Amino acid sequence: MKTDTIAAIATAMADSGIGIIRISGEEAIEIADRMFRTRSGRRILREVTSHTINYGYIVDNFGEEKIVVDEVGLNANRVVDEVMVSVMKSPCSYTTEDTVEINCHGGVLMMNRILELAVKNGARIAEPGEFTKRAFLNGRIDLSRAEAVIDIIHSKNQFALESSVSQLKGSVSEAVQKLRQELIYEIAFIESALDDPEHISLEGYGEKLSEKTENIISRLKKLLDSSDNGKMLKEGISTVIVGKPNAGKSSLLNILVGEEKAIVTDIAGTTRDVLEESIRLHGISLNIIDTAGIRYTEDVVEKIGVERARKYASLADLIVFVVDASLPLDESDYDIIRMISGKKVIVLLNKTDLDEVVTESILTDEMNAMDASHIRVIKTSTKENVGIDLLEQAIKDMFFQGEISFNDEVFITNMRHKEAIMNAYESMLQVRSSLENDMPEDFYSIDLMSSYSSLGTIIGEEVGEDLVNEIFSKFCMGK
Repeated sequence: MKTDTIAAIATAMADSGIGIIRISGEEAIEIADRMFRTRSGRRILREVTSHTINYGYIVDNFGEEKIVVDEVGLNANRVVDEVMVSVMKSPCSYTTEDTVEINCHGGVLMMNRILELAVKNGARIAEPGEFTKRAFLNGRIDLSRAEAVIDIIHSKNQFALESSVSQLKGSVSEAVQKLRQELIYEIAFIESALDDPEHISLEGYGEKLSEKTENIISRLKKLLDSSDNGKMLKEGISTVIVGKPNAGKSSLLNILVGEEKAIVTDIAGTTRDVLEESIRLHGISLNIIDTAGIRYTEDVVEKIGVERARKYASLADLIVFVVDASLPLDESDYDIIRMISGKKVIVLLNKTDLDEVVTESILTDEMNAMDASHIRVIKTSTKENVGIDLLEQAIKDMFFQGEISFNDEVFITNMRHKEAIMNAYESMLQVRSSLENDMPEDFYSIDLMSSYSSLGTIIGEEVGEDLVNEIFSKFCMGK
């Protein structure tokens, strides 16, 4: 691990009211002290109490121990900016190292000027995520908490933010640690019994281990099941709008987005390619794709659009099927019904402001071959903006049983965590199989240790340097 002193701009690289330059390492306070002066020209940062904010100036007097003071204080030619400097001494800082944060005026030029001065006085530019990486390597946070930091920064909605904050507070870490403690206890017992059979008996142990194994399998399965919701909370629900031409798909997209993103005409087949937009419906993120109307066509370009529509629909978390209620169902509608069979579908019975030819009962009868628990029919009119408000609740009902609440529940939102839990789960299934087949205790120990190690990768106790570097390379500068 590098132990030199690092510095970076911790705020966005854009003009703003305040900018922060963060310095961390053994020489952080000394480097900042070389740059900082009170109004009377004094150097004070080496003497101040930890967790204090100090008013003064950043000065450029590199190589000079003293600075000339005029009748009003500092020589204006040497002053870079008027600042507030926070000092946090080891180990009570984010990185556990001495840390200084210089709060300056938030111009990009000014922030870069002060950063350059910090480098000139002995710091080096931090790598992306290096402050958080040091917090992890110094034992302040585990790897799951570190990853929660970047998830907080990139949160796209309120629910994703709450989930990330929960993980930063240790929800995932605590669940993993409890499982690992139980696993290592069983591993230690088996190994001890095998080493000292005269004093530690394994008689009847299989029944006890079987009960413990089923409990752990159940908990791992619950975590795995949460990953689908967790992924949607974090990344948004992949939503594809399908329907035959001129059913109102593009009008629906425009209403949801709140602006005219898609061209709307009375000419069937206006949309020939996919249009992608991300929106939030009161905290739920939808990654919406409006597709070309699905129908048989000889038009080469439109045909490509139809094939893309089918492809995106096959991969979607949610299908919004827009049906023109003013026209009888035709072969294009039936084709779509067959295509989306087995998917989670919200049917918008559109154009209900006109004379209805297709009713809810007719549509339900036609779709009765599909799983009814995955279908919701809503009467809408995109022209008059009627029924759109019911879409949000329908999505909550379909994906989150009406409400999204974290309470004490742990959501797995990180694909790396999911993979590790899956590996741990499969190892526990092997333990179950060994127990059922009355295999020697060595087999139990091997698979229990495999599960223990897999879970360890989540919190960083079983990972290599390459993986650590890869994870933190995704962080932004200054964090």
